[in-house]
This record gives sequence, C-alpha cells and structure tokens, in this order.
Amino acid sequence: MDASPITAQGLVALAKEKFDAGYRLLTLSCVDLGQTGFDILYHFDKNLHLENYRLTVPRGENVPSISGVYFAALLVENEIRDQFGVCFDGIVLDFGGTLYLEDEVRTSPFCKFSVSQTKPSEG
Repeated sequence: MDASPITAQGLVALAKEKFDAGYRLLTLSCVDLGQTGFDILYHFDKNLHLENYRLTVPRGENVPSISGVYFAALLVENEIRDQFGVCFDGIVLDFGGTLYLEDEVRTSPFCKFSVSQTKPSEG
C-alpha cells in the first residue's frame, strides 16, 4: 500500500478537499513506531479508487481531528486514543479515552509504552 505523506498542519485541509471532491472516509489506521511515535494512515475512496495518506506523529504530540469534516471520524479517533494513547485536538465528541476502556484503565492496549501512575511519597 502506497501512502502519500501529509503534515499535521495540512491534515484538515486535505480532509476538506477530499470531502468536497466526493471521497468517502473509509477509516484511519494507527501503527506504533516505538519511541519515535506513530503513523496514522487516512484511507479515502471514490468510485473504487483508494487513496492513502500517512501522518507521522511524534509521541506525546496531539493530532488535529478531522471529525469536523467527516463526522464519523470521531469514532476511530476516539478508538485510536483508547488503544494507542494518541490525542486528537478539536474532536466533535471526545470520550476522553473511555470509548472502549473504563476510567481506571491506565494503559493503552496496543501502545508499546504505557502510562504509569505513581503514588505520592509520604513524608
């Protein structure tokens, strides 16, 4: 699968361009690259013509949400947050990491690195 590189700054404009041209958003895919971050792949289709775009995101950096353009993106963006710990800015309905996971879950199951919680030292 070939994927054209995109930047976070151009992501929402690309989504709007695809929407205006009649493309459907099929889904997003996320790949954990280890300490360097994540690849988020955006998959669009029009008349059985598939276009893929790759956004490489450093670990800890937020991604602009495209849910303002493609409303259904809110589901997969929330899922990526639950499963990989990647946060999206401007999402139209943010479940805060609890779309699938309970509040007390402290790890993202598909993320190679987990969030840790430490107890304050008693002094």
